[in-house]
Amino acid sequence: MKTVAVLGGGPAGAVAARQVAAAGVRTVLFDEKLAWEKPCGGGVTFKAYQQYPFLLESGLYRRVTNTCLHTREAGAARLQLDKPMLIFSRRDLNQLLLDRASEAGAELRQTRVLGIERSGGRWIVRTSSEEVAADFAIVATGARNPLRSTGTRFAAGDSMTALGYFVPDAQEHIDIEFFRQFEGYVWVFPRADHLSVGICGKGEPAPAMRARLERYMEKRGLRREGATFYGHMLPSLEAGTWRSNRLAGEGWLAVGDAGGLVDPVTGEGIYYAMRSGELAGDLVAAETPGDYTAAINREFGGDLAYASTLARRLFLGRYLFDSNTARLIQFLRRSPRLHSIVQELFAGTMPYLDLRKQIKDSLHLTLTEIGVNVFLRRMVSEG
Repeated sequence: MKTVAVLGGGPAGAVAARQVAAAGVRTVLFDEKLAWEKPCGGGVTFKAYQQYPFLLESGLYRRVTNTCLHTREAGAARLQLDKPMLIFSRRDLNQLLLDRASEAGAELRQTRVLGIERSGGRWIVRTSSEEVAADFAIVATGARNPLRSTGTRFAAGDSMTALGYFVPDAQEHIDIEFFRQFEGYVWVFPRADHLSVGICGKGEPAPAMRARLERYMEKRGLRREGATFYGHMLPSLEAGTWRSNRLAGEGWLAVGDAGGLVDPVTGEGIYYAMRSGELAGDLVAAETPGDYTAAINREFGGDLAYASTLARRLFLGRYLFDSNTARLIQFLRRSPRLHSIVQELFAGTMPYLDLRKQIKDSLHLTLTEIGVNVFLRRMVSEG
């Protein structure tokens, strides 16, 4: 490879650019905004900072050890996180990763990509100010990928909306609230100097979701005055799309959101963005990009595909005449085993496919744990 173009400067693109540049290949990263904020919690899981220790070493985060899960019907359940979550401002996180890419030798261009064209076995990347020829392209343009010939082909139902406010306030714990017959949740994540308060979900128009979020904020006493509002689209692929997900093509690979690589249950995408960027960068630098799709599916693609079927059951299903989310909270208050499982899910250390196997193979003696086991079996069943 003589030149690799990385289209997008979020976590996926920045990590990919660093890997390619560190291997001595000329790497040009294009992004209109470079480091910027987005309406997400900014949570980095134990799995992510265990694999990428520089995240922990950066100190650019709020360390959180407590989470509170709510529904109106079931009340609240508190979760002590033995493996803390690190809450970053996305601007700070993106800048950290872009700095690492630049230090490795990547050229960062703050400019808008207007299009890419294939010509003579190379790419011509057109921006508002120049044209750059590249031998390979890593597509990291996010879920709103304007380059329709590359990346995931999003169908109706393959995305969720995220809306949020950055509130000038503080608290020590994470809040998550579920709602009856809503495929998603409201979050309150404490960042270093503000709260990220938002909602993500699918199947409901954005204005209705915003109204739902603002009612929640009013109930909680979270003021919107002086708070900045943002909106964004996140991938949330349906099972059929996972089966035919387009991650690679002639001369290109898609990473992060552009490849649909987001957890359909939690909406978490930072780890998957970084890891897919790392895999893509290493394989492109080694001139073996044909191994990328298999590597993604082997590491986590199959697990995310299974999670797409689990998400709808969790948010919209019912168990013993109440919502699954309400039953989850009720059992969480009483079951040490469920508390441990949810801890591992927050930490990112229990794949959903492993959860399915654990539940189906397990046998418990107490009435509470038998009830939890039946509930979880229904959640992870294939039917």
